[in-house]
Amino acid sequence: MKQIDINCDLGEGFGLYTIGQDEELLSYISSANIACGFHAGDPHIMNKTVAFAKQKGVSVGAHPGFYDLHGFGRRPFHLSADEIIDIMLYQLGALKAFCTKHEVPLVHVKPHGALYNIAAKEPYVAKAIVSAVKQFDPTLIVYGLANSELIQACVEENIPYAIEAFIDRTYQDDGSLTPRQLEGSTLHSIDECIQQALSIVLKQKVTTITGNSIPLEVDTLCIHGDHQGSVDLARALREELATHNVIVRSLEVSI
Repeated sequence: MKQIDINCDLGEGFGLYTIGQDEELLSYISSANIACGFHAGDPHIMNKTVAFAKQKGVSVGAHPGFYDLHGFGRRPFHLSADEIIDIMLYQLGALKAFCTKHEVPLVHVKPHGALYNIAAKEPYVAKAIVSAVKQFDPTLIVYGLANSELIQACVEENIPYAIEAFIDRTYQDDGSLTPRQLEGSTLHSIDECIQQALSIVLKQKVTTITGNSIPLEVDTLCIHGDHQGSVDLARALREELATHNVIVRSLEVSI
């Protein structure tokens, strides 16, 4: 039987502001990427989100990004390799503290937003991220795009990795995500997202924004928790995968 991990970015509120429906989403996903305080999140939210994930039996991962609360981590910053290593270690350490408190393992790392996108194409950024993970805990699984520099850096450093696909984002012919500033970068209907997910999981293919079909074999699917309707999408995805006998399972036990 086929199996797939479903991950979601959670804990992305800050102070008095709440983003997403984290508790509901945790009923439908297998891995949680928890914001570490730089693009979103704060100590209270991190603590609460780790506790909720433990209650639901969902694997915990770190979701570090650029220090950019105003831009939600989606603005590019030019940092040196040493600076990237430092911000990674800082955020990994913060989330690990709450994992220790709640006696759950920290399983994976998924860079957020602009840091994720830059690491897909810029070798020195990808290598800095992997270096930080290797220094912190070389057993952590790094999530990244197929054929990206981040995955290549993991291969070179013998760090476990998971290839990720986005069910609510469109793809370009080279396998990269369509930039958010371009029209058509996001799929808006649940049906469109489900059909893209099924194509990826069952056929290992995705249709690009130009209509071409390209190969895409992945380990994990991402649902964005900050979107309206994300709970309905997650529920529909689980139901549809079940009808095709696809098991949803964390990568904690499969990589």
